[in-house]
Amino acid sequence: MTMKNLNKHIENHYLKAGLFEEIVHRLRAQGIDINALTRSDISGVDEFHVRGAAVSKELAQTANIHNLKVLDVGCGLGGPSRMLADEFGCTVTGIDLSKEYIRTAQELSGLLHLDDKTRFIVGDATSLPFENASFDVVWTQHAQMNIPDKRKLYSEIHRVLKFGGYFLYYDIFKDDDKEVNYPMPWASSADHSFLWTTSAMKALLLRLGFEKVTTTNQTKAGIAFFEHLFDEQRPTPPSKMGLDVLMGESTKPKLRNLMDHLKNKSLTLESGIYTKCALGN
Repeated sequence: MTMKNLNKHIENHYLKAGLFEEIVHRLRAQGIDINALTRSDISGVDEFHVRGAAVSKELAQTANIHNLKVLDVGCGLGGPSRMLADEFGCTVTGIDLSKEYIRTAQELSGLLHLDDKTRFIVGDATSLPFENASFDVVWTQHAQMNIPDKRKLYSEIHRVLKFGGYFLYYDIFKDDDKEVNYPMPWASSADHSFLWTTSAMKALLLRLGFEKVTTTNQTKAGIAFFEHLFDEQRPTPPSKMGLDVLMGESTKPKLRNLMDHLKNKSLTLESGIYTKCALGN
């Protein structure tokens, strides 16, 4: 499969036509005033990763990123971008393959009056449309699993990051010895999933000229999040804002499958911070 075809398949995997309109419909069904919208009103849908908004804020607090220029790679609906703009004073650019996600991200930022500090563009993370050393921070969460060419991805992140700048990530990794079964939130089959190990990531980042600041195993916290989610789960009112807006009827089986893989240690959640300290190889 060519990269162009792969990108189109991945975009289609996440496609939900009329996504912004569906979100607005559900907000109105809950009696929420669209003209007085808050980030908490849409928190159930706009952070498409394990533990949602809570882990994004934790990650941001691990580095001094206040008032910096940030690139959010694989930004989705823009929830983390808006959090960084609203709570940390950052100016944020989000990039994602999904035209519908980008359209929705722009519309939501407008409703939240954060469009002066956030912008969103459709683009390929392995060919970033920015000049060298354009950003103080590059941020990515649960995006690399859809990208086969890790070297291109992280080389591009390194290229657009300023020397001394931060690379922050929160991602899902595999254990090479254990099988992964699908579907998962990011892929319906193994053909379009490109998981790798934490050791492989570390080796590549060091070769590219990054230096590790800190890493945190987030697996236990992720499992606890899912256990609480499923323990508390009751029939969901159609108006309630949740990830089913994005994944429909496949939401519960995909999330349960991910939880089971975290429990059996075939998958791992990890966050980390690296700095750009040198030209890479």
